[in-house]
Amino acid sequence: MNSETAYIGLGSNLGDRKKYLTCAIDMLCNTAGVRVRSRSSLYETKPVGLAEQPDFLNCAVELETELEPYDLLKACMDIEQRLQRKRVIRWGPRTVDLDILLYGDMQIEQPDLTIPHPRMHEREFALLPLSEIAPRRVHPKLKTTIEELYKQILRSDGEISGIVKIEW
Repeated sequence: MNSETAYIGLGSNLGDRKKYLTCAIDMLCNTAGVRVRSRSSLYETKPVGLAEQPDFLNCAVELETELEPYDLLKACMDIEQRLQRKRVIRWGPRTVDLDILLYGDMQIEQPDLTIPHPRMHEREFALLPLSEIAPRRVHPKLKTTIEELYKQILRSDGEISGIVKIEW
């Protein structure tokens, strides 16, 4: 089977956030057709969208996968469900969130799956961990490296947003 490199963004802001992220990565490691090649540091970030909720822990992982994009999405959603993710409020609190940020150079725009992730280039909490593990990776739609996208966010805001690096 052919394998592809994919990047998953993970976040948690309920309960033992670090434990949820560690469990989610372990579950990815134990998913048939998936091999976790690297993971970023952990970053504590402010919520986006719905501000009145706890801060998040975020990270990113690089995968080598034999799964097709929709099968990888299903695996991510299964992990979220097994870790008691409840989808009550859009952008609301969650035990764990797994988003496919990139899948090779693929571009998909369907109601239930968009790759590259449609807002990752606007979100420091996604770009910072991704730039740590894949700085030279080129965004297939924007034709810019992840490192450059991250620098553009810093320039447009004029300052770093207060993200704190946390030890695993």
